[in-house]
Amino acid sequence: MATERPPRQRAASRPKKTSTVRRTTKSKSLTRGKTATSGKSGKPSKPGKTLKSARPIKAPRPSAARVPDDVLAAVSGAQDKKAEHLTLLDLRGGLAFTDFFVICTGNTSRQVQAIAEGVQEALRKRGERPALIEGYQRGEWVLLDYFDFIVHIFTPATRDFYALERLWGDAQRVEISA
Repeated sequence: MATERPPRQRAASRPKKTSTVRRTTKSKSLTRGKTATSGKSGKPSKPGKTLKSARPIKAPRPSAARVPDDVLAAVSGAQDKKAEHLTLLDLRGGLAFTDFFVICTGNTSRQVQAIAEGVQEALRKRGERPALIEGYQRGEWVLLDYFDFIVHIFTPATRDFYALERLWGDAQRVEISA
């Protein structure tokens, strides 16, 4: 005959495994100044402890009014080719992959291509070349990536459909003089 096994213990009655993890990292806020030392040895008394004179480090905030010359050259190149509804979004305040979006509209796919060529020509004179060009053949949405800023050129229907201004609604809009 088979011998009977004792019933299995429930998970609640089993002893819990506990892990003992000690954190040795410094405090979460960055501080400026010397760390507190103990005596003549010059070694820190406790990790992360700072002197009272230490102040928190603040990251430098970019000036909202300062627009780089390359971005202004791209705007000028688009305006030379009669781009409409030109919008400049400053993305430096958020967690974006670039600093500025230049968004504009051309009435036809041929005009969208001409605006893209005008922007490239204006920046080529300054020694800048785009890292990436997307959508030039179709001419409905041309994207010119210059790393620090991206130029989006749309046809009216495509611009309404994608609505980048609404998608990046928390970005600061920069006034562009005509």
